[in-house]
Amino acid sequence: MDISITESEKRATSSLNLRDYYTVYLIETRITDNSWELSEHGLGQLWRRYSEFEQLRYYLSSTYPWAVIPPLPEKKHTFPSHNVPTDTFDPDFVDRRRAGLENFLHRIATHPVISRDSMFLMFLQKEEGWRKSMKETGYIQLAEDKLKTLNAIGCINNALRVRAKIATKVYNIHKLHATYGKVFSEWSAIEKEMGDSLQRAGHFFDSIAAGIDSALEDEEQIIDQIKEYLYYASTLDDICNQRDILQFELEQLQDLLNSKKEERTRIQQGKSGVLSRLFGSMDSEEMRSAKLDQINDKIQEIERDISQTGDKLQDFKNKALSDIDTFQKTKVTDLTETLEDFMKLQIKMARKVKIYSNFCLWGFISRIMKIDLINRTEVNNMLWTITVMD
Repeated sequence: MDISITESEKRATSSLNLRDYYTVYLIETRITDNSWELSEHGLGQLWRRYSEFEQLRYYLSSTYPWAVIPPLPEKKHTFPSHNVPTDTFDPDFVDRRRAGLENFLHRIATHPVISRDSMFLMFLQKEEGWRKSMKETGYIQLAEDKLKTLNAIGCINNALRVRAKIATKVYNIHKLHATYGKVFSEWSAIEKEMGDSLQRAGHFFDSIAAGIDSALEDEEQIIDQIKEYLYYASTLDDICNQRDILQFELEQLQDLLNSKKEERTRIQQGKSGVLSRLFGSMDSEEMRSAKLDQINDKIQEIERDISQTGDKLQDFKNKALSDIDTFQKTKVTDLTETLEDFMKLQIKMARKVKIYSNFCLWGFISRIMKIDLINRTEVNNMLWTITVMD
C-alpha cells in the first residue's frame, strides 16, 4: 500500500460569529497488493485535519496497548531557534508537519498487525462519518486521554534545548559578518593596491552571513527526525503503565486469594470471629460446612481470575517485548542515519568557511604586506582578527 500526503490547505470554520482557521492535508492511497483485504473498496484521496490524526493515534494506543505506536509530529513549534517562525500556519512549518504526518502513516502501514485494523483502513478511505464509526467501537472507555501529556526523554530533551541555544548563537555570530562585509566593500573603493583583496574579503564575510540561513534550514529538518523519537517516549510510557495496571490487578487477586485461604483455615479450625466470641454464639456444624462450601467456591473463582489475568499479562508482555524489540532495531538504524546526516552537515559548514577563508583572507594578507602605508601594528591587528575568526 502506497500512502502519501501531497498537499496542505488552510481553511476557515463555517461559524459566522467567530471565524477560526485550520489546516487540512490531502492523503493519497493506492493499493499495490492484490491480497489486501479491503482492496475492493478502491482507496483514493481524502482530506484530514491534524486533530483527526490525533484521534486515530489515541484509538490505536487504546486498542493496542502493547504496541509501540509511532508519534505524531509536533502541533506547535518546540525548541525554536534563531529566526524560525512559530506561527503554525507558516508554510515551512506546515510542510514539515505534512512530512511528519506522512511518516506516521507509513510506520502504521508497515506494522504487521495494526496495518490491518479496520479503523485505520477506514481513516484512509472514509472521509465522512469516520469519527462516528470509530466512537462506536467503544475505544473511549478503554483508556484515559493522554494526548496532552506527552512525556519527554530527558537526554533527547536536553540535547534539543542545547542545540536550540547553539543554533541561535551561531546564527547571530554569522549574521554579524554582514557588517564586516559592508565595511570591507566600502574600504575596497578607496584603496588602489589592495582593493581587489578587500573586495574578496568582503564577499567572504557576506558569504558567511548568507550561508547560515540555508544551513540551519537543513539542520531543522534533521532535528525534526530526532524530535520524532522524543515523542516516542509517550508510547513507551503508555505501554509500561498498562503493564503496571495488569500486574497490580494480578497482585490484588493474589492478596485476596491469600485472605480467603486464611479465612477458610480459621473456619476449618473452628475459630469464630470477634463478634461471635463477644456474644457467645458458636456456629453449628451445618453452618460451618455451608461457609466452607461458600468460601471454597469463592477461592475457585479467584483462582480462575488469577489464571486469566496471569495469561493476559503474559500475553501482553510477549507482544509488547516483541514490538519493542522491533522498535529498538528501527530506532538504532534511524537515529544512526540521522546523527550521521547531522555530523556531515556540520562538517560541510565548517569546510565551506575554512576553504573560503584560506582562499580569500590569506591572499588579502599577502597583499597588505606589500603596502608601505600600513604600519606593522595595523598588520598585526588584522592578523589577530583573522586568526580569531578562523
